[in-house]
Formats: sequence, structure tokens, C-alpha cells
Amino acid sequence: MITRFALFEGSVKPGQTKAFRAAVQDRLVPLWIQFPGNDDVRVMFGEERDEGAPEFPLILAITYPDRATMEAALTSSARNQSRDVTGEIVAEFFEGRIHHHVTEANIFPG
Repeated sequence: MITRFALFEGSVKPGQTKAFRAAVQDRLVPLWIQFPGNDDVRVMFGEERDEGAPEFPLILAITYPDRATMEAALTSSARNQSRDVTGEIVAEFFEGRIHHHVTEANIFPG
């Protein structure tokens, strides 16, 4: 199982947090859950952080069973649409950068 993270590093424009979160939930989540083959879509909004730590107002995590499934999802029409909508939301509400990380999960029962 692998997870691809989109880390929104930066800040939401002053006074726009509620509108930013609503735009993500209303406009992006419906697209993200359409990515073919995903096992799990997690949208996490930053609430607090250690002093001096970088700010991540949004972290998106989409889990896939394998790399081939992820790569197919990244060429899907839902992904293409989400890139356009992300650009619009970022231009309106966000100052910073977005970077992606792919991780391999190792799950240990508790």
C-alpha cells in the first residue's frame, strides 16, 4: 500500500481560513474521491503546530494498493480537473507551495 501526500506549505490569506476549507471540501473533495483505484482519501486541515514548525494548512493523503494504480489515477480526468480547481483555490486563498511525497505504508497492529 502506498500513500501520495500533497502538502500545502505556507499560509491561508488572512481572514480566509473558513472560505479556504469550504472551497476544498465543496470543490476538491468530490474530485479527489473520484481518483480511480484509491483506497482512502484523507483531507487534514492544520490546527496547531510546534513553535517554529512550518505551517501546513492542508495535507491531502490518497492511498492506493500499488504504484501502478496511483500512476493511472494521476492521468485520470478527475485528477486533471482537480489540478485546475486547485489552481483557482490556491490563487484565491493560499500563499505558499504545494509539494508531493509518496510513502510506503508498514502497518503494525496495536
